[in-house]
Amino acid sequence: MAAKKIRVIGGGLAGPEAALQAASFGCQVDLYEMRPIRSTEAHQTSDFAELVCSNSLKSESENSAPWLLKQEMRRANSFLLQDADATAVPAGHALAVDRELFSARVAARIAAEPRITVHREEVTTLDENDPETLTILASGPLTSPALTAELQRLTGADHLAFYDSISPIVDATTIDMEKVYFAARWDKGTADYINCPFTKEEYETFLDALVTAENIEAKDWEKFPVDGTADNLQYFEGCLPIEETARRGRDTLRFGPMKPAGLTDPKTGRWPYACVQLRQENLRADSYNLVGFQNHLKYGEQARVLRLIPGLENAKFLRYGQIHRNTYIHAPSLLTDTLQLKQHPNILIAGQLSGVEGYTESIASGLLAGRYAAALANGQQPTPAPRISANGSLTHYITHAADGPKGTKKFTPANITFDLLPLLEEELRKKIRDKKERHKIQCDRALVAWSEWLSASQSSGSPQLGKL
Repeated sequence: MAAKKIRVIGGGLAGPEAALQAASFGCQVDLYEMRPIRSTEAHQTSDFAELVCSNSLKSESENSAPWLLKQEMRRANSFLLQDADATAVPAGHALAVDRELFSARVAARIAAEPRITVHREEVTTLDENDPETLTILASGPLTSPALTAELQRLTGADHLAFYDSISPIVDATTIDMEKVYFAARWDKGTADYINCPFTKEEYETFLDALVTAENIEAKDWEKFPVDGTADNLQYFEGCLPIEETARRGRDTLRFGPMKPAGLTDPKTGRWPYACVQLRQENLRADSYNLVGFQNHLKYGEQARVLRLIPGLENAKFLRYGQIHRNTYIHAPSLLTDTLQLKQHPNILIAGQLSGVEGYTESIASGLLAGRYAAALANGQQPTPAPRISANGSLTHYITHAADGPKGTKKFTPANITFDLLPLLEEELRKKIRDKKERHKIQCDRALVAWSEWLSASQSSGSPQLGKL
């Protein structure tokens, strides 16, 4: 019997990774992307793998949770992570990329794969009863209304939504370099971040302007019912707008995105009272984004308030910050450990739509979905990623979050953190008090389990996994 065909819907991060993974195991793949026929409220291009928010794929510090996730992905031959590594820009101990070059490499890789056929059209229906086709739905947080309605029809469940964010970008030539300095926090990695130091008086002035600035009114497409109130904005705690953070206390920003700790100002030899960090946006270094400065302010208000940041008094903003709706399914009640819909196993969900949060996490989700689909297409049942690994723990969270005492009501998307990984044995936790040492043990165990999983699947001939 011929292998089933695989249909991948979505050209963001998870979709292209899933398509490339499945194709690498000999599967024929149809990759659908509705842009430019129909765009979204947040995208600016029709490019594959467009990075809408920041350009960072998070920490590369050894034995951190984001590092572990990426190390597993590298061992499993993640195509998009290869392209991210190839287009990296200086970002201290983080992996940040040149957005345009990254998207261009992904597009070239897809075009060079003869098993992938690209369709630039909107998908509005899902055929759950087609025995010859597997579908990977990776249409992202701004899935079109028609496809959202179709998914609701299949799942019989209401979608949840929260608000995600985009940080402002400034023209590098308009930064007053006499007022700022290059440094990496705690001198970790290279000094690639521009730091804008505040005195206490400057911080207080900035804070007052921020909390009194006028917000953008939520558009109809952004609104959804939360506790019966259509205008209630349910922000994701990991991406709060800065004005919302500021309203939680006068010093909240100084312990959040404006934290000065570890950023010694060479002019004073001390940490500033507060600090805004700018991260390089592209290889030309002609633009920088304001780290953690997503906001929901009117553009004119952003220009006024952000120019109170030392060094940005005459800044030209190439893009202002935004907050946009982010839709995801209720994964604990809908998905299996292999990312298949429980009621419709020929359909897999990947990326942010599945309940993972973050660029790297979305790519990782696509990597797994593509490999699982390749196994299913060839008549094999895929084995879930090991629970002890970062990939396995992230998937376990989104598919088992309802197992806890709070049940399903509080399910929200998750980034990869050590909180998701299994705890060390109690005896070992008591013996090893140092958190970094405990994290190293967790990373070592995860990589061993992940490698064994890859090797076992390779030796059994299962196509859901690749070569080490």
